[in-house]
Amino acid sequence: MRRAGRGAETGGAALAALLAMAASCLGSAGHGVYPFGPHGRAVNDLGNQFVPLHAHLWDLVHAGRGGDLFLNWNSGFGVPFLADYFTYLAYPFSWLVLLFPRSAADLPVFLAGLLCIGLAAAVMTSFLGRLRPGSPWLRALLGSGYGVCAWALNDASADPMWMWGLVALPLLCTVMHWAIQRRRWVAGCLLVALCWYGNFYSAAMATLCAVLVLPVWMLIVEQDRARLRILLRAGSMLTAGVALVAPVLLVCRAASRDSQPPQPQVYHRVNPFDFLAQLLPAGRSPHSVPYVAIGMLGLVLLLSLPFLRAVPLRERCAWLGLIAVVAASFAWKPTVLLWHGLALPNGSHYREAFVLSALMTMAAWSALACRPGPLPLLGGSVLLLVLALITASRPGVHRYTWISLAVVGSGTVLALLALHLAPTHRLPIRAVTTALAALVLGGSALSAYAATVLRDQMRFYAPHPTMNAQSESARAAVLAADTWPEGRSDPGPHQFADNDPLLVGGQGGAYYSSYVPAATARTLRALGLGWYMHGRHLLGPGDDGSRALFGVTSYLVDARPTHSGFFQRRTGPAAPLVTVHPADTSPAPGRAANPFALQNVLLKDAVWNVPTPVPVPVHRAGVPVPARTSQGWSVPAAPHDAPQPSLAVRCPAGSKAYLDAPRFAGRVHVLDTHVLLHGAREKTSNGLQPLGTVPDSGSLAIAFSASTQQTLPPAPVGCLSPSALARAVSRLRTTSAVSVTAGGHTMSARLPRDTRGTAVFAITAVSGWSCSVDGATARPGSSYHGLLAAPLGSGATKVSCSYWPPGLTPGLAVTAAALLTLIVVSTACRLQGRTAGATNGIEAPRPRRRAAADQQSRRSAP
Repeated sequence: MRRAGRGAETGGAALAALLAMAASCLGSAGHGVYPFGPHGRAVNDLGNQFVPLHAHLWDLVHAGRGGDLFLNWNSGFGVPFLADYFTYLAYPFSWLVLLFPRSAADLPVFLAGLLCIGLAAAVMTSFLGRLRPGSPWLRALLGSGYGVCAWALNDASADPMWMWGLVALPLLCTVMHWAIQRRRWVAGCLLVALCWYGNFYSAAMATLCAVLVLPVWMLIVEQDRARLRILLRAGSMLTAGVALVAPVLLVCRAASRDSQPPQPQVYHRVNPFDFLAQLLPAGRSPHSVPYVAIGMLGLVLLLSLPFLRAVPLRERCAWLGLIAVVAASFAWKPTVLLWHGLALPNGSHYREAFVLSALMTMAAWSALACRPGPLPLLGGSVLLLVLALITASRPGVHRYTWISLAVVGSGTVLALLALHLAPTHRLPIRAVTTALAALVLGGSALSAYAATVLRDQMRFYAPHPTMNAQSESARAAVLAADTWPEGRSDPGPHQFADNDPLLVGGQGGAYYSSYVPAATARTLRALGLGWYMHGRHLLGPGDDGSRALFGVTSYLVDARPTHSGFFQRRTGPAAPLVTVHPADTSPAPGRAANPFALQNVLLKDAVWNVPTPVPVPVHRAGVPVPARTSQGWSVPAAPHDAPQPSLAVRCPAGSKAYLDAPRFAGRVHVLDTHVLLHGAREKTSNGLQPLGTVPDSGSLAIAFSASTQQTLPPAPVGCLSPSALARAVSRLRTTSAVSVTAGGHTMSARLPRDTRGTAVFAITAVSGWSCSVDGATARPGSSYHGLLAAPLGSGATKVSCSYWPPGLTPGLAVTAAALLTLIVVSTACRLQGRTAGATNGIEAPRPRRRAAADQQSRRSAP
């Protein structure tokens, strides 16, 4: 019987996984979404971040290029990577990408999310049996609804690592069950560690949910005498489990502390009716709302629970009260901040919505386990009708919602009624359960289809081209010119994703992450590179000066393949990645006045000519002209259809003119061409914009047109001399590094004998770097105008720098202490068991101990 019971449990979990994954696939296939059709699925951050990151993981393992888990050489001219890995790639299914060709990276990313859905459904099915005994086949129907809850189909669909939180929540609740039983302390700690390692962000929310479930559970099972011991045991398991993954938390905390601060977020309280509308399946709101729907079966059972007397009043009040409290916490800013680690996220403010879906699933199982009869189902149906009527006008309710209500809702109520009447009316329970499973599958598939269709109607969610013929052509062009570490190959324009260097390859300046170091963002901006998202999305260089400075030997310039099948590629003069500059006795060299002057300093030559602009006189009365202010130049508003020359500059003929207007939003007209800029204070910063080659007259007249008054820097135009740049680079190659080598997170250079001054690496100076000169003791790297530097002292022939992630050392120490604690506790428990067996003169065989544990589990169940 025990084997039959275990077989049914396994079968129920498998059924839940299959139903959830099948529903998700059917919904995607119905709309022709990849991999079932031509519509792309790499929307938002899935295309911008996560597909490129998975491709980068493939490169690290298979190709051995791009750095290692500590450092990412592809992006931002060398940036820390371990925090990115812990946050976005640590969940187990990310490693599926290694089993596929790199060009098919989209497929394992899809499978990773799909398997998380299936595993979450299976684990929830198993956990519901711990919560209240009952048919595993019926539990599977609710478990599958949890796996494809609205949160998974909407918020988490573009963030596969968040899906791990969907798995972690029932696992953590299982740990709470072990705490109630006072069993498996070590296993519980390891399970907590697995949940937090997979994705600490969503696991933290799942842990808070499990902590809220524990007292409700103790109230239901009437664990009065041992409450304090249970709470202490649960707390110790959570603490030890989280301590085991301390490097994850401390490394990410240090990276977040040093990162570019996000754009301040404004909290908008959700409309209560929009919130209620999300209880109904097959809908999607254009506003930010909590997506909590768990399917029609779960909703009908939840609404029937208040009327179901077969469930003790104490249990009904406990579940409904907890659901109400958690739902209310989504509409109060202090608790919203608590759910998100005391910081409003950029994007959805309801990333924790899956915890409410889990609680609703648990409450629904309390109802289904007691087989609700006609009166409870009538009460639930009335509440469902009221809910539909009061939310009918909300934008989150669509025609798919009404189809689900009419077909799936009515069918579910009839099937539940038949399930209740089956024992007394000799109805085939298996047939009724099968019909109910078909309704669950159809309703879940409809919800998945609706979520995809409605998402594609929003312009913001247009899919990105990730792995296709064009990106593979670009990658081939980049790799063909790859000379790393002698120089860098930049993928150039941002045509595919915000992380093109990870997707396409090369060692560019573009980088999009929540962990963009503030030092990197400031340094690159000071050198004339642009950014989006308040500096959390860096752009690659657009001028020859910064390309030469960072050793870019080749770069792509066009997204249109040529006749040979490769992208257009250009090369340019490039300095070595390690250059030598005069020793600077000041502790921190200050910033130059503008990007042109700063590049002149770092290139050790006047390659940029910075002319003084003069206002262009206007002969028509009433037309304002630019005026010099303390902040630079104030440019008046001007219509786009009639731009007037505003500023004039004189530069050497044949030089290349660039505009430095980081905050300008409007059009710039020069030499019969125009450039559209989108600067917006700290949110968007324009990089240096090419204005063309200076004509033989040496004069450039620039016209600005914008809807509002704009401000330009004091020196907005610089003119780059190609010949001076070539001479400067040639001089740097003669006097700087003879050779450069790079490892996963190291860079070394061999210098001419007895070189003095300061070795400057073409890497931004972020915390974690240490440098050694001629094999001496390593010291923390210093900064030379924002770049990593190492003083050479009285003379040196070799300099090497290595990166070690801040927070990793104390994190490993905490993990070692937690692991030692687990070993001590495990050993003590074994010795105590042997001592007890020797005292009694018998040693119980393992099968009996397991049977006793199972019997104790059944006794503790309600």
